[in-house]
Amino acid sequence: MSVITRHLPWFIKDPAISIVGQHCYTSLVENLDVTDIPCLKYSLSKGLGLGIVVGGSVMKVPQLILILRARSARGLSLPSYILETLAYAITLAYSARNNFPFSTYGENFFLTLQNVVITLLIIHHSPSPSLTKRTSSTPKLVGAVVASLTITYFIAVIPAQMLAVCQMATIPLSLLSKFPQIYENHRARSTGQLSAVAVFSQVAGCLARLFTTATEVGDPIVFAGFLLALLLNLVLGAQMYAFWGKEGDDKVLSRLPPREKGHLEGIVVPPLSPLPSQLQGQPPQGAKRWARKVD
Repeated sequence: MSVITRHLPWFIKDPAISIVGQHCYTSLVENLDVTDIPCLKYSLSKGLGLGIVVGGSVMKVPQLILILRARSARGLSLPSYILETLAYAITLAYSARNNFPFSTYGENFFLTLQNVVITLLIIHHSPSPSLTKRTSSTPKLVGAVVASLTITYFIAVIPAQMLAVCQMATIPLSLLSKFPQIYENHRARSTGQLSAVAVFSQVAGCLARLFTTATEVGDPIVFAGFLLALLLNLVLGAQMYAFWGKEGDDKVLSRLPPREKGHLEGIVVPPLSPLPSQLQGQPPQGAKRWARKVD
């Protein structure tokens, strides 16, 4: 078997060496030494990391499809997505500045882009403050794009020491980003348009990231962030299971903002035809009234 593995074609050998390194390639592939535990852990970490990067590039696509298909972002928390996107962007910048292997953080690049799009869709499909007048979402969308570009520039130019502080801040950011969504699910007794594929993919991704971070990076700040994200994603996963297939116990009226709810409650729709009580004692339309003259 080793005779075959030592003469693999270049299009297999070269990419494998670039991923696991010459030493681990020689030990595991050419010599078939399965007792080399350090190289086994390192190769497994690399494989998981690349899988997460590839999976991260499409992780939020099911969520995007749900929103576009339903033309609604019901059940999705805007503050949750804003904070989560900010945490992804900071982790991306921090990892790139510290020259971490791309396989240990690459999915943050794709998740940041996808979250920005989802955030804009939530703003676009946000309910109008008035039922009688449809307000345009264009000013809000323009403001969101400008804010995104400003934050991107700020993260790119701040000093490394301040960026490290921002990376520590991703821990409370991750905490705060999940709580609005958890509360929204609990209040509505439904997960709305929240994608189960995205939630459970995040759980699997956090588990894998704990392993790759401990194996290749060893940064306790990054590890703590992934651990916290795992715990909160497990809570969202439990809510997905508990509320699966439910539209919520509350009626649609109870989920409306107070202004819209009061507006609806104040509307009185007149009947299209007279009530039976109104017809009593009234002659049919068009009939002549006959009166008998009494002397």
